[in-house]
Amino acid sequence: MSGKLRLYGYWRSSAAYRVRIALNLKQLPYEQVPVHLVRDGGEQHRPEFRALNPQGTVPVLQDGERSIRQSLAIIEYLDELHPDPPLLPSTARDRARVRAIAQAVACDIHPLNNLRVMQYLERELGVAADARSDWMRHWMAQGFEAIEAMLAGHPSTGDFCEGEMPSLADCCLVPQLYNARRFALDLSRYPSLLRIEANCQALDAFRAALPEAQSDAPPA
Repeated sequence: MSGKLRLYGYWRSSAAYRVRIALNLKQLPYEQVPVHLVRDGGEQHRPEFRALNPQGTVPVLQDGERSIRQSLAIIEYLDELHPDPPLLPSTARDRARVRAIAQAVACDIHPLNNLRVMQYLERELGVAADARSDWMRHWMAQGFEAIEAMLAGHPSTGDFCEGEMPSLADCCLVPQLYNARRFALDLSRYPSLLRIEANCQALDAFRAALPEAQSDAPPA
């Protein structure tokens, strides 16, 4: 590492949540820099943050003078620099499976129901709140159904998505399940996902990454 780690994020961002889990699993100390995505129109739109990330999204990890963007890229960067404990398996076949599960969340579910999309549906297309919630539940349910099929009965599935140690896949799955509960999605149809989530939440690294445990979370 070239310097102190700083994580720019938002307490309820599921993408930032993924990175917090990875940092905690690696037991890497880091400074959190809150970026409020709603207040005053969203601090991510300020010029000083756009200079850090032209996409205007969180998370961003600063490692000394280097800025790394996109949660999956950040996690793999950390995994390459700090391979113990590994967040990707040792074989190409198993790494591909873990990445496929992670990307089913990060590339297929999350982009369709993140804050930018919800704000566009509301402000530009005039979609009502109930319809926006239905939209979110639809895409989450479709994605979870596929991931449940990928995990249930697969010989590589163990206590976690891949074997007996948390991986990149678990870092992505747990925040998405948290987000699903915010929108009252019935998760009882996904027993494998719930079992794996319970195993994850038994670990300090996952509990410490919970949104409500972050310094910028509003008082309970």
